[in-house]
Amino acid sequence: MNDTLAPPPQLAALRHEFPGTDNWIYFETSARGLMPAGARAAVARYLDDRILEGGAPATMLEVLERVRAKFAHLIGAEPDEIAIVKNVSEGLNAIVTSLPWQRGDNAVLCTDIEHPNSIYALFNMRDRHGIEVRTVPATADFATPVDSIAQTIDSHTRMVIASTVTYTTGARTDLDALGRLCRERDIVLLVDGAQSVGALELDVRKTPLDAMTVGASKYLCGPYGIGFLYVRRERAERLQPGNLARYGIDLGDAHEGEKGGDHYRLMPGARRFDLGSYNYAGANALEVSLDLIAQVGVPAIEQHVLTLARAFTAGLHTHGLPVMSGQVDKHFSQVVLAGKSSPDTATEALLQALHAYLFDHRVKASIRHGRLRFAFHFYNTRDEVEHVLGLIGAFLRSRPPAVA
Repeated sequence: MNDTLAPPPQLAALRHEFPGTDNWIYFETSARGLMPAGARAAVARYLDDRILEGGAPATMLEVLERVRAKFAHLIGAEPDEIAIVKNVSEGLNAIVTSLPWQRGDNAVLCTDIEHPNSIYALFNMRDRHGIEVRTVPATADFATPVDSIAQTIDSHTRMVIASTVTYTTGARTDLDALGRLCRERDIVLLVDGAQSVGALELDVRKTPLDAMTVGASKYLCGPYGIGFLYVRRERAERLQPGNLARYGIDLGDAHEGEKGGDHYRLMPGARRFDLGSYNYAGANALEVSLDLIAQVGVPAIEQHVLTLARAFTAGLHTHGLPVMSGQVDKHFSQVVLAGKSSPDTATEALLQALHAYLFDHRVKASIRHGRLRFAFHFYNTRDEVEHVLGLIGAFLRSRPPAVA
């Protein structure tokens, strides 16, 4: 079986860049990704420069602009469509607070499966501006319900929030359909890309998103405290940032400490959302992993991780475990969840015990809402999948029949 579009030696060589794979079978990238060993040297160079020279453009602003451009290339955007943020939460709030909300406006999302940070960002607008937050139920396979959203939006809908892949169920959103729906009605589509960007292909030239935010710490294999906010240029030019700082003001080549007059011009595109100062150490570390992702290419990574996820899902079914993810092919992702939509006490106890058993056998996965979550990235292998499925079989055979 051909598990990946990339030559196996290429993936094997790339795996050596992640020494964490020597210590663990690491199926926990949806919580945080492994970082490459080269990140340490990159951060050390930056720190040496700060300690010895006070900081030079080569390890500060130049690196920052390179990672901005490399992330833009990764998703098919232009560099001035990318803002630098600390994390997904900051990116979400940057867009949510930039709309000219009026009492009577509404926003739509699926609270069943969206991250609390998306929900609270809209609740904040509800409490500050009197908007209505409309919720829709998830689909039968726990994905974002595009048809229900279409029935819920109206002439007062200003925003829809969705995730590329949901953190609670691992379901992939049909962003092409949702994007077309929102674009036709001039509704801002704001996307949380934390659970897929770097592992699943997304080209914003083809998929009609208005804005998407991503932290570096998951599938981009970077540190905490740095991330990206994509804003489509045409949409960005219509937004007034809720928070504004000097980096968001266009004064040409003037020094950052220079002041303009009483009137100002915003930076073009998404750069108006830059606040600064930046996480330069994080940018130096992140550039290493962005380069590694680019070496393989996201299409090849997607092929690889979906192959692993399908094999793992089939194995879980063989062992008789309840599986939430992968029931509808277009919603299938690299994130596999064992569990039930409404976990009962016995199932939760079983999965908690399995989680502990796997950890004791050097396997990392995550527990979320009573479900056991396994996530695959380019440093994982088919051999690891087979080994973990063997461990799960051994664990279940050791359980009393009534429990297993």
